[in-house]
Amino acid sequence: MIQSWYERVRHNVAKVIVGNAEPVRLILGALLAGGHVLIEDVPGTGKTTLARAVARSLGLPFRRVQFTPDLLPSDLTGVNVYREGRFHFQPGPVFTSVLLADEINRATPKTQSALLEAMAEFQVTVDGETRPLPRPFVVLATQNPVEMDGTYRLPEAQLDRFLVRVALGYPELEEEVEMLLRMREHHALQDLHPVSSPEEVLEAQAAVRQVRVDPEIARYIVNLVRRTRVAEGVTLGASPRAALALQHLAMALAAIEGRTFVLPDDVKAAFLPVMGHRVLLEPEARLEGVTVEAVLQSVLAAVPVPVERT
Repeated sequence: MIQSWYERVRHNVAKVIVGNAEPVRLILGALLAGGHVLIEDVPGTGKTTLARAVARSLGLPFRRVQFTPDLLPSDLTGVNVYREGRFHFQPGPVFTSVLLADEINRATPKTQSALLEAMAEFQVTVDGETRPLPRPFVVLATQNPVEMDGTYRLPEAQLDRFLVRVALGYPELEEEVEMLLRMREHHALQDLHPVSSPEEVLEAQAAVRQVRVDPEIARYIVNLVRRTRVAEGVTLGASPRAALALQHLAMALAAIEGRTFVLPDDVKAAFLPVMGHRVLLEPEARLEGVTVEAVLQSVLAAVPVPVERT
C-alpha cells in the first residue's frame, strides 16, 4: 500500500522537480515517519519549489513564511486580538499541514525557538492556552550555506528536532536542459494536481508504525549511535533521540520498498541523513579537513552488521 502511494507521489513531484530522486525519497520518508526536514543548499537549486510540489502532490494545506530578523514569534504562532468585548485567537501560519520555513537561520533565536513546541509536540501555546496543530504536520525548513552574514546559527537543540537534513545539489547537464524545456512557457507547478489526501497520508503514517524492527536491528542502531559518541575527532555525538529518529526513518524506508520489516540496508540508507546535522566535530578536526560525512562513513564501516540466523 505504502509502496504504491510513494510511487504515485514521487512520479507526480517529478513532473516539477527534475532529478533529485534521493532527496524526494528522504523527504517523503521523513513525512511518513512523522518528522521534519532541513533542506540545505545554495540559492536557486529548487528548495522552495520542491516543498510546494510535495505539499500540492499530497493535497495538504501549505503555508510559506520568509524568516527575517524582524519576524516575531507571534507572527508564526498567532495572537489574541481584542474585539467585540473579548479576545479572539488569530491563528498564525504554523496552523497548517506543510509549513515552509524559508531561510530559517535569518530569524532571531527567539523566533526560531517558537517552532520548537510545534515541531516536538504538534501544538502551540499562546497566552497560556494550548492549541493542537492540524495533522499531518511537517516543517520543511531551508537555509543557505552561503551568505551567512546577519544570520543566526540554529542551536543543536533545534537541529535535533529535524529528522533529516538533505541537500539538493546542482542538476546534471541533461536534467538542467530538461528543466529549461519544461518551463519555457509557464511554471510546471501550475499544472500539478494532488494525487493523495490528508487522510491517506495519516493512514500511511499509521502503517509505517507497524513495520517490524528485530531486536538485532535495534541493537545495530544503538551500536551505531553509541559509536558516534566515541569516534575520533567528534566533540558531540548522537543522542538517544537520534537513535529513535534513525529507527523511524529506517521503518519508513522499509515501507517505501514494500517491506513490513527493517533490514540493515534501511538503517545504512537512513544513517547519514539522520546523523549529519547531529554530530559535531572538534575544531582541530575541522582544521585538518575532517568532515562529518567521513566520520559517519567510518562509523558505518566499524560497526558489525547483523546477519540473519539460519
